[in-house]
Amino acid sequence: MPIPESFHRLFRPAAPLAALALLAVPTACAQMATAQEPSMTMGNHNSIQPETTIAITATGEVMRAPDIAHISTGVQTEAETASEAMAMNREAMNGVFEALREAGIQERHIQTSNFTLGPRYEYVDAGDGRNNKRVLVGYTASNQVTAKVTDLSTIGATLDALVEAGGNTFNGISFGLEDDSEARDEARKQAMETAMARAELYAETAGYDVARIVTINEYEQQGGPQPMMARQRMDMAESAPTPISGGEVGYSVQLNVTFELTK
Repeated sequence: MPIPESFHRLFRPAAPLAALALLAVPTACAQMATAQEPSMTMGNHNSIQPETTIAITATGEVMRAPDIAHISTGVQTEAETASEAMAMNREAMNGVFEALREAGIQERHIQTSNFTLGPRYEYVDAGDGRNNKRVLVGYTASNQVTAKVTDLSTIGATLDALVEAGGNTFNGISFGLEDDSEARDEARKQAMETAMARAELYAETAGYDVARIVTINEYEQQGGPQPMMARQRMDMAESAPTPISGGEVGYSVQLNVTFELTK
């Protein structure tokens, strides 16, 4: 019995699909073979083992006589109303700015550092014997400025002039160097020399040689005289000029240096 033509049409696509499936098999096998091949990783011949290194922490510090100072000063006023507190503060601050200018401080070296205006409360007996109530009694205005002084010999006289002009708050004096790059570099050099000397000492004792520096991490710290507090300066302002000493300022650099050791 002859096979109907419809039967051939129904199963004709099967042959190409079978061929495609057969063609796909070698590809899959190739992929599997490739995946099974061991990968090759190039080793870093310059890698350093932890047991062949030594970490040294060293500090370098230099002291220098300061050539600049920063004064933090200002005015705080209290009044029943906010506008009165502001007016009183404005008048006193005008005197402070004038005193700073007369002391030879340039306008670009005077900067407002803080300004506040707020209510002032007091607590009074509420009458019930147990609770106190808060009552508004006025307003407080505070205006603070920071001034850079480049002639340190004038600091005492400048503080006295500020008090006479109406300044009544002082937050401290800080001393420093106009350009501290040389001092910091000297501290870095000292710290590095110390670290290298210690590494050589440890290596020689252990029977090793210092091969090279692996890492260097730097941490900077700045020290110096503690600022004089406001109450101290206010008391000294009774005698003019107020004695002020800049002393020395210190610049400190700490290094963490890792060295490679070899036999």
